[in-house]
Order: sequence, then structure tokens, then C-alpha cells
Amino acid sequence: MQTHIKVKGAAVHNLKNVDVELPRDKLIVFTGLSGSGKSSLAFDTIYAEGQRRYLESLSSYARQFLGKLDKPNVEKIEGLSPSISIDQKQASHNPRSTVGTTTEIYDYLRLLFSSIGIPECFSCGKPIQRMSIQEMVSAVLNQTSNLNKSLTILSPLLKDKKGEHEQVIAMVQKEGFSRIRLNGDICRIDEAPKLAKNKKHTLEIVVDRVTCNDDNKSRLFESIETATRFSKGLVLVKNEDTDKEMLLSEGMTCPTCFVAFEELSHRLFSFNSPIGACQSCNGLGENLDFDPDLVIENKLTSIKYCTAKIMNLDQTIFGRQVKALGLKEGFDLNTPFYELTDRQRNFLLYGKKESVPQNPFIRGGMASIYKTRPWEGIITNLRRRYFQTQSEGMRFYFRHYMSAFSCPACNGGRLNSFGLAVKVKDLSIAQVTSMSIEKLLKFFETIDLTETELVVSDQILKEICSRLSFLNYVGLNYLSLSRKASTLSGGEFQRIRLATQIGAGLTGVLYVLDEPSIGLHQRDNERLIHMLKKLRDLGNTIIVVEHDEDMMRTSDFIVDIGPAAGKAGGHIVFSGEADEFFSKSDTLTAKYLNNEEVIQRVRQRNISEPFETCLTVVGAAENNLKNVEVSFPLGKFVCVTGVSGSGKSTLVNHVLLKHLKRHFYQNKERPGKFVRIDGVEHIDKVIVIDQSAIGRTPRSNPATYTGLFTPIRDLFSQTNEAKIRGYKPGRFSFNVKGGRCEGCQGDGVVKIEMHFLSDVYVGCDVCKGKRYNEETLQVTFKGLTISDVLKLSVNDAFRVFENIPSMRNKLQILKDVGLGYIHLGQNATTLSGGEAQRVKLAKELSKIGTGKTVYMLDEPTTGLHFADIQKLLDVLDRLVDKGNTVIVIEHNLDLIRNADWIIDLGPEGGEKGGRVLVTGTPEDVVNCKKSYTGQFLKKHEKLHPLTSK
Repeated sequence: MQTHIKVKGAAVHNLKNVDVELPRDKLIVFTGLSGSGKSSLAFDTIYAEGQRRYLESLSSYARQFLGKLDKPNVEKIEGLSPSISIDQKQASHNPRSTVGTTTEIYDYLRLLFSSIGIPECFSCGKPIQRMSIQEMVSAVLNQTSNLNKSLTILSPLLKDKKGEHEQVIAMVQKEGFSRIRLNGDICRIDEAPKLAKNKKHTLEIVVDRVTCNDDNKSRLFESIETATRFSKGLVLVKNEDTDKEMLLSEGMTCPTCFVAFEELSHRLFSFNSPIGACQSCNGLGENLDFDPDLVIENKLTSIKYCTAKIMNLDQTIFGRQVKALGLKEGFDLNTPFYELTDRQRNFLLYGKKESVPQNPFIRGGMASIYKTRPWEGIITNLRRRYFQTQSEGMRFYFRHYMSAFSCPACNGGRLNSFGLAVKVKDLSIAQVTSMSIEKLLKFFETIDLTETELVVSDQILKEICSRLSFLNYVGLNYLSLSRKASTLSGGEFQRIRLATQIGAGLTGVLYVLDEPSIGLHQRDNERLIHMLKKLRDLGNTIIVVEHDEDMMRTSDFIVDIGPAAGKAGGHIVFSGEADEFFSKSDTLTAKYLNNEEVIQRVRQRNISEPFETCLTVVGAAENNLKNVEVSFPLGKFVCVTGVSGSGKSTLVNHVLLKHLKRHFYQNKERPGKFVRIDGVEHIDKVIVIDQSAIGRTPRSNPATYTGLFTPIRDLFSQTNEAKIRGYKPGRFSFNVKGGRCEGCQGDGVVKIEMHFLSDVYVGCDVCKGKRYNEETLQVTFKGLTISDVLKLSVNDAFRVFENIPSMRNKLQILKDVGLGYIHLGQNATTLSGGEAQRVKLAKELSKIGTGKTVYMLDEPTTGLHFADIQKLLDVLDRLVDKGNTVIVIEHNLDLIRNADWIIDLGPEGGEKGGRVLVTGTPEDVVNCKKSYTGQFLKKHEKLHPLTSK
């Protein structure tokens, strides 16, 4: 058996024919500068080839459904195992996807509730009991208040089931029945239409039509008995006079309210099925509705002005209604909105059932007083107009004033009343999924069940507890199963997938992970490392692309790729045991780990309380925040820290950021709960610099995003050749007709769709990948065509355009943020998250700012080497030097200890977090004994003491 994975001649992307031997069944760390080729070797070469070979071993029939993977550019790889990638891809944006569905725990919960759940009446709360035929007859007579009512007795056979159902209909006819109710319409069996095979249908037998009185009591008994015989104990009684229907069951029916349950099935607890989903919100748990905070534009102005954009109350029929009734409520149209009481606001927004007299006018020579309809309220009026309008343009306009609110029918539970009424130990499935993973694990580990329930649920409970324990162990104990997958960070989603793989217990597998420490506090990082070792000890090979020091120090083998990024990278600068790396290696990574290089600021910290100006959040109570009051000093570099799940993102992103977006840009997202935010008048805008892609298509690139391509096109249009030909700047754009190649429409490549294989991109035969037609390429600057310029790296472009100030400045900033190796025309989709974030930083630095901007970053050190973190710190300092405020959510200790001000949340995650432990300088945090951040910051300071730079 081979003991090593041998890679020979790897040349993917910037790799320079790399040869490397990796020991199997070890924890291996790939490190190096950002853009040096780590991911190219780990993911695009080793993982890609391992996955491709595994798929090639399957049958041709199976491969047609899986697609075909391209062979990476590598000469030979030996000793490969089937590979699994656990990367940082963003979680599903589908609003129906939750932590529970992603981990499949929710599927087991559905089985548990359908197996041992006890239904309770959602009207009276009593347990559901089975009914005899006699009890059903009595219930029908009691519910029919007046005798001689006409009743139709139906026997339900099918509900929302696809198919033609010819055999069912034939059986009904064979039994002697002449009529059925098909999808709500009664018809004769011999006249029944043919059912569509792929549509859902509901079918009931019309057993009898009977007049309800004492004389027909026996007939009613026989009809109900007949109905239950064909429908497994169910009978549907319809009152023809009122069109009300009553579902009765020999199985489960409330004796008081006569609410009947069908047999419990796992579909009843699925919010993706029409049987279980709440009909009001279609299983989403929330509805769009008009948001008072968006409808009322400025609460400081008078009523008639703050509502003018959405409803004119000045000299209109609506205004006269509000004015007439408003006087009775104690306000008029000139009253500022913020002075209204809760009752007055409720009246203004949601109306009052009282008609309003209008001014008399002359009709037919007589003065008459006409009354209008009652004042319905601004929001009630908007709701009516939204649903009544036939104009899609008006609907789109109205949506600007709407936000997502928890569904009032299910209270965010996503299920209908029947699904939410089934309980296990007095808890519904929605209540179970809303608990934190830590609490839920304790609940199931200590659950007290009867002997019968234990026999039924034993295997289900084992699966649930096993999966919960793995999630708890990787530091996700603060999450709940009902949390939307779209709200998870890349690191959280990656750890969910990691926990799933550990639970699978596979051996002999090659796992490739992309920075699993992202989003983890140092305390939680220790758990992660232990879990990776556990996965290794099962007999698996773990390759981790990582910059985390703890991960490197505990690894078995380290591969350092460099020596620089881009074209200057792609070489193996070290490959060997971890101990040897720290003692003998002289790479840039080793220098930072051995204190030969230290990350620190050039500018000295200058901060003291009380602050001159600050943003103060008062009473933040969203998610797990405990009425937090905290100040963010303006014009400073502020770090928000704390263990995973302590409330950092909630405070910064959901409360402060969403409020500032709504204040400056009328964003429709609702901010988290808070009382007020002071100090907004001291800033003029807020900018989020995250790691999302700078474009979704290959047409987007760093040159177009930063605005560099515009002066480049202007420059080419000013050349002598362009002037002679009459070319304008638009001639040098690959997005419009004229100068671009029409064979590929400026893409440079042509996509060929393969029916049973993956799509293939080939170079354009017309332009040979140059994007432009021959006439445009005849215009050159310093011997370079416009196509050649797009292929230049930032460093090369700087040398070409260094004498042109507008271009030199933008290129210099791109170099300063550490992106000198990327190409000007590089597809945006090929940039990593860290690279995209630094492109955005470069764009902001190139702007002429007012010095009153708040920049918000969420873990900007993701994917950055120590040297790149130093560059990032220098860039953030430049923003602060201009008077701006930088607020960063961060776990990286090098960045934290260089902050002006730290806000540390905790002490734990989830419900045990949400409090401000300490605010102050890094020294203040170190002295706080309750702070985990302070404890690890103290250790880091001893290991890597700051030196003068």
C-alpha cells in the first residue's frame, strides 16, 4: 500500500510544474501568500483529480447524471483516495433551507413526531381522541343547530395525490356508488373527466344526501358507517345550506371542538409540502407587509409631510378624513409624527371604523352632507391597493415600502395548525427547532419516554443525538435548527459540512478544507483542531489550506507555496514535517511565526474617553443581545470581538448597519431591535466592504470595477491612429458593438453545450481570445493593443502608465493592498473572497472622501497571509487617517491588538452571550479576566511581542 500522495508536474493556473510528496493519513497544512497557488494545488489539482478518478470508476449510466470533470493540468498523481471538498462556498440562498434541513436532522424530527407525537386540539388544547360512529352522529346533530338541514355525506379517498386514479374510480363504481366529488366538484362517475397524470387530485365518494332530523338518525348512522368503511375511518359531512364542512374520524377527533386529524405522517411536518405548510406564508414563516418605518419618511416632520411620498394628506379626501377624525383623537395634520401616542399612531396607520362627514356642497339647490366610508388607515389602504392593482409597476413601487414580518398565522413556525398541534413532551416541532443545539441535545439526552415510545423512537433518537453532538463539538452550539441557511457565514456552513462528514465515519478518504478556522474564536479553534485530528485518526488524509498559527503548529506536515503571489509564486518553498518547518525554514511564513517579522501599525494609537463624537447604540435586543448599550468612537479603528455566537454580527450587521442603510439609502431591510442610535448626524454615509464577488459574469474585472478601464479607453481614443480612424472611447469597450469581436461578443471564449458532459469553453476562433476585432487591435499605445493591456498584471501596468496620474494613482493603490499580481482583465469570478475585498478597498481609497464615512468589514483577514494582513492594516490606517471610521468584526489577534478601540461581547455564545464584557484599548481587554479574547490576546502578546517598526 502506498504511504504517500505523489504529485508530479502540476501546472494549474500559476503553478510551475510542481512536484511534491504528501504523507497519507496525516494532517497537512498548505500555506503561503494570498495568490501563491495554495488553492490551485489543493483544490484544482489534488481534489479535482481524486474526484475525477472516483467518478470514472462508476458505470457509464451513473456518470451521465453526475456530469464529467475536466482533467487538471498535471503530469501524474499517485496514491490518491476518493476526495471530498469542504470549502467555503456560501450556504443556500433558498429561504426554505435551514440548519435543520441542511444537516438532515429535521428529517429525523419529522419521523419522530409522526411516530410518537401526540396531537392536541389547536382550539381548546385538549388531546385528540378517537370517535365511534355513534359519537360522530351525535356530533353532527349537535353541530347542526337547526333541524331539516341538507347534509352531504362524503368518504375521502384521495387528497392531493398525483395520477390518473382509474382503478380507484373503477372500484367506487363497482361498489355501487353513482357520484363522486372530484377536486371540489360533484359529478356522476360515468361522466367523470380523465385526470391529468402529473397533477394532484382530491377525490371523495358521495355516500348519501340526507336531511338532518331525528327521523333520519338511523339513515345518518348507516351513511357515516359506510363512509368510514372506504376511507379508513374518515367521513366528511358538508352542510349544503352553509357550505361548512366537518371532518370526523374514527381515529383522532377533538370531542369538544370536533377538529379531526388525519393519520400522522412525516409530510404533515414538512413546510415544503402543501399538506404541512402554513397556507398564509406557504411555509416560509414570514410575509411581506408594509413597514411603518418605511412608510413614514421622517418622523420629525408633520404628518402631512412625512407621509407625502406614499399618500398625499394635504387637501385630499384622505386628508379630510384624517383631519376630521384626528381632532377627536387629539392631533391634526401639522402635528409631528414623533409626538403621537401609540393609540394615535395606530389610528393613523390602521384606521378606525367611523364614517367622516364632509363639507356641505350645493346639489339641486339644497345643501347636503354626504358621508364617506370609514377611515381605513394608511397601511390598510396600501394593502388594499397592492392586492387590487393590476399594474406590475405599481406592485414593484409598493414593495419598496414593504419588509418581511413573522407570519401571524404560524408565528414563524412555517407549519399549519395541524402540524404545530402535535407535541412531544409538550413541545411542538417548531418549538424544538427554535432551541439552541446545545439545549436541544440536552433535551433529547434526558427525554423521558414510555417503553413503547422508546422502542419506536430508539434509532431515530440515536441519529438525532449523534448529529447534534457533532454540531455542538465544532462550536455551533449557539445555532438553532430553524435558522435560515442563508444567514450562515461561510465558516459556519463549512463546519456544518465538517460535522456531517465526521458523523459519517468514513475511512481512507482524502478531505480538502479551505480555512475551516474562519469565523472561529481562538477558544473554539482548539475544538476544531481536535476534531480534524479525530477525522485523521479514523484513517483519512486531511489537507487544510490555512493561515492560522495554531493549525500549523499542531499539524503533521506543512507545504509552503511562494515565494510571492501571481507569476512570482507557484513554487514549493518548503515541504516537510511541521517541527522542521519551525526550526529550519526561512520562508516568509516562518519568519512571521518565529518573530523575525511582526504585524504592527506605523501610526500610534490615539484615543481617550470621553469621545469627541461617537455612534451610540442604545437598547439593542435582537437575537441574543441583552439590551446592549455601546458606543463606537468615530474617526477610529474599532474591532468588535467575542466568541462565536456572542452577538457580534447581530450588533454590527443587523442593528447598526441596517439602521444606517435605512437612514442614508432608504433600504427596506428591517434593522434588529433597538431603542435608538445616537450620533448619526456626525457621518454622511456607510460603506460595506465584504468578500462577495465584484461581479457575477466573466465580463466584470478589476479594471472595470475600480474605474481604471475608463481612462484606459480614453487614452486609446486619443492616440493618432484612433483619431485618424475616428474611434471614440466606446470603440474599445468589449460590452457594446463596434470594436468588440462579434464571434464571442467580447467574451474571448465560446461556450459549447454538451448534452451528457460538462459545458466546454473554447477560445474564440475569430479573435483568438483577444475580445476585439482586427480593426480595433490596430490601435496601439507603447506597442500594446487594448487586449494586451487587459492581460497585464497590475505591476506591469504600473510601469506602462506611470506617467499618467489618473491611472498611476489607481494602480498604486491596487499595489498597496497587495494585488500587484492580478491581471487588469481577470474575470471577477476567478478572484477569491479576500482578493475581491481588497479590490473594493482599493476602489474606496481612490475616491475623494469627506472624512465622515463609516466602513464596515466582517472578518477581512479571511484568506490572508501574515504579510497580506500587514498590508490590510496599512490600508485601513489610511482610511482612518482621512477621518473615517473603520468598524471590523474580527477574530485575528494581530489585527485586534492593533485596533484603537475594542468592543468585546460574550461571555459565551447563544443565550449565554449578548453582553458587553469590556470596551477599551487592547490593554484594557487583556486586563479583563472574564474575556476569552483578553486571555488569548495576552498569550499572543507573549508569543509575538510588538517591536518598533
